[in-house]
Amino acid sequence: MGKFVIRTTATGIKFDLKADNGEVIATSEVYSSKDSCLKGVASVRKHAPAAAVEDQTVAGEPCKHPKFEIYTDKAGEFRFRLKAPNGQIVAVGEGYSSKAACLKGVASVQANAAGAPVEEL
Repeated sequence: MGKFVIRTTATGIKFDLKADNGEVIATSEVYSSKDSCLKGVASVRKHAPAAAVEDQTVAGEPCKHPKFEIYTDKAGEFRFRLKAPNGQIVAVGEGYSSKAACLKGVASVQANAAGAPVEEL
């Protein structure tokens, strides 16, 4: 099982969702308070496991929120972002060289988020 790691940055507080092997599989925006950050964690726990996946690299109908959006960045890498029911981005993934690897990242978030404990640094 993965874990959420909350840490303070120079501009606020953020979380990383780490897999069993310690790799970061998703990260949050920077929040202004610990309470807001914990609400972000709760949103990922609640919505990630059953969120639909919308592949924005091909034509198709958009999915309703909550959802994972798969897209390519300016460098041509595949990325994902998890959007909550209100449309706000609550977690993003790193850049992947292939869509298959990106989809594995989404699956890892879905598998690890619900029961992941929170650790504070």
